[in-house]
Amino acid sequence: MRTEFILNGEKACADVSPNENLLTTLRKLKCLSVKDGCLEGSCGACTVWLDQKPVLSCLIQTVRIAGHEVMTLEGVQDDALVLGRYLLDEASEQCGYCIPGLMMTVLALKKQNPHPTDAEIDEWINGNLCRCSGYQSRRRAIRKYFEEMS
Repeated sequence: MRTEFILNGEKACADVSPNENLLTTLRKLKCLSVKDGCLEGSCGACTVWLDQKPVLSCLIQTVRIAGHEVMTLEGVQDDALVLGRYLLDEASEQCGYCIPGLMMTVLALKKQNPHPTDAEIDEWINGNLCRCSGYQSRRRAIRKYFEEMS
């Protein structure tokens, strides 16, 4: 089944099976920032934007996104590089596997609310699990990012 959509600002076409999830399709289209962490929507590693809103790509069938806009970390690299420096400065990652999904979530929050409270940050990043580095350093990095970017 052929599905057409906008991917990182460009027209994209993919031949997909009816049950194929967006995560699988994006990986086939060389969007390697999108990670397969759990395939059940509980880790956040596969977070992308669908029509400017963060979604878990493992839970969405590709055929349902026809005509919609999908943004991956590859499409927001400049913003991601800035945020990444804050995460690195706070030593908030070890393996880095979960970082692309976290970044997509934080950048979406910035678009919606450039001055979030700590509680709002915690609420937004709650679904982005990390198995190796913990969360306090992430919170510090994200707080500093918002403070200095506003």
